[in-house]
Amino acid sequence: MPAFEEGIKEQEAEIEAIINNSEVPDFDNTIAALDYSGGLLNRVSSVFYNYNSSNISDTIQSIAKEVAPKMSAHSDNISLNAELFERIQAVYNQRESLDLTEEQAMLLKETYEGFVRNGAALSAEKQERYREINQELSVLTLQFGQNVLADVNDFKLIVDNEADLAGLPASVVATAAEAAANDGAEGKWLFTLQNPSVMPFLTYADNRALREVMGRAYILRGNNDNENNNEDIINKLVELRLERSQLLGHENFAQFALQNRMAGNVETVESFLQQIWNAALPIAREEAVDLQKMIDSEGHDFDLAFWDWRYYAEKVRKEKYNIDESEIRQYFEINNVRDGIFMVANKLFGLQFKQREDVPVYHTEATAWEVQEADGTHVGILYMDMHPRASKRGGAWMSSYRKQQVDASGEFVPPVITIVCNFTAPSENQPALLSFDEMTTFFHEFGHALHGLLSDTQYHGLSGTSVPRDFVELPSQVMENWAKHPEVLKQFAKHYETGEVIPDELIDRIKESSNFNQGFATVEFLASALLDMDYHTMNAYEPFDVNAFEKQVQERYNMMDEIYFRHGSPHFQHIFSGGYSAGYYSYIWAGVLDADAFEAFVETGDLFDQTTATKFRKEILEKGGTRDAMEMYKAFRGSEPGIEPLLKQRGLVR
Repeated sequence: MPAFEEGIKEQEAEIEAIINNSEVPDFDNTIAALDYSGGLLNRVSSVFYNYNSSNISDTIQSIAKEVAPKMSAHSDNISLNAELFERIQAVYNQRESLDLTEEQAMLLKETYEGFVRNGAALSAEKQERYREINQELSVLTLQFGQNVLADVNDFKLIVDNEADLAGLPASVVATAAEAAANDGAEGKWLFTLQNPSVMPFLTYADNRALREVMGRAYILRGNNDNENNNEDIINKLVELRLERSQLLGHENFAQFALQNRMAGNVETVESFLQQIWNAALPIAREEAVDLQKMIDSEGHDFDLAFWDWRYYAEKVRKEKYNIDESEIRQYFEINNVRDGIFMVANKLFGLQFKQREDVPVYHTEATAWEVQEADGTHVGILYMDMHPRASKRGGAWMSSYRKQQVDASGEFVPPVITIVCNFTAPSENQPALLSFDEMTTFFHEFGHALHGLLSDTQYHGLSGTSVPRDFVELPSQVMENWAKHPEVLKQFAKHYETGEVIPDELIDRIKESSNFNQGFATVEFLASALLDMDYHTMNAYEPFDVNAFEKQVQERYNMMDEIYFRHGSPHFQHIFSGGYSAGYYSYIWAGVLDADAFEAFVETGDLFDQTTATKFRKEILEKGGTRDAMEMYKAFRGSEPGIEPLLKQRGLVR
């Protein structure tokens, strides 16, 4: 807290100095000075909020609650400062006559529009209400995430009968035995709601009753009859976001949020989602028929339910393609995957990665790496933290401890980036073996890391991943294409015991099965994207029951009961405690971009074509948010992307 308070005090003094500057407002003394302000607060916030995601403790959580309204008030004190806005507006009004670089022009535009979006042009009375809303939102979004984590940590499925483990891979059983022993239940098996535990259970456990227990517990995170229930918080978040958007002159929150994204408006997003939904839903229905046939063929008398889908999909996949996830895992030992990622980054951009034992880490499980150019020049530091623990929220993400910029003295400040994941952990008997999905997620997060590491901008506010929400997933998702390509797989996928390179025939089977279950995967994702849009396109708030609201969304889009949302409302952290409100569609929007971008490499006949890689680095990775996103993309590719490569990639057109 003392560091937060000092950081706030320092930035307040810096803002005062800008306001009291007797010189005529110009880019340097107002716009750049504002961007350079808050250095200490940026450092403190970056470290603290990274801890609040990946090294949580009771102390951190209680400080987070205390500091949230203070940070919200401080932010509002800046964005609602009439004298500061007057100076910004004065510079903005003469923008046509100023001799600005492209980056300076973008920073001016973003600063001015950011102030307007944050209430600077509102009347004093409306600004007062705006402040109150922001304070309340800051606490609610924090509480939402804490509730989800609490429900995850509270749930334990203890299995004491070995017969109930039937179907589960030996590695999953060994990990569960270790978890039970660590929890004081020696001789039993413990399963949790962390992904490396719950997903294998839903995919392999023969015991249907226990699959249902796990499946229901998983979708009920944040929706149990306890103090962690998020229903009231969701209602309040939706109500307050709507009120704030309407204060700013918008019909609803989505209309406000989409103003500065690539999509531009609600209609574009809804049309885009509907187009893919219409392609995916019939295929998901066909998949459900195949799974029901498998159930019937085994002599069972029950209908396919959501807790059955992964289990029977794995059986059908095995039967159709003779492929087994536990066989694939043998080739994805986590260190080999990491080295494969480093190899791809080296071949594309000449980067080198050296582990540093002398760099402090925030947790014993985190590792630190120095990133260098081919000639040894320092690029930045990359932290990696790979496995679940009670002090870490679920999911996988990239963040920064320090963003790249050129500081006020003209000094280049290199970035300090972190990747945090919740991958299958090693057990006593074997190293961490990743599933195919975990392996591609590792590549995905590394793509975000490259966006932060290779940033080459002047200003902090435009650095790295400071781009529209529906553009930020391009550098991450494009990396997944290398992860899955046979040519690349053969360079890092080696059997963890024998060192044997992944066989061609297994790669062929993986490739043949790559579009298997894509109807399910796409519908499950799109359902959450549609749910997000439905919450945020409300033009008038009426209190709602969250379960009933979800049911209405399912009925409106003719969704199948056998598939549940990838993220149900009570644990939908992307939109209720993250930055993806009215923006969850971004992942599939970026899918259109990444399918088309990777095609640029394929067309050259060389996945590591240096001309294309250099262009991608220069026009996208280094640029941060210094240009319009579509202009950046066109500068790389030459034209706007179409939706067809994505539909083909997912097997949604035949």
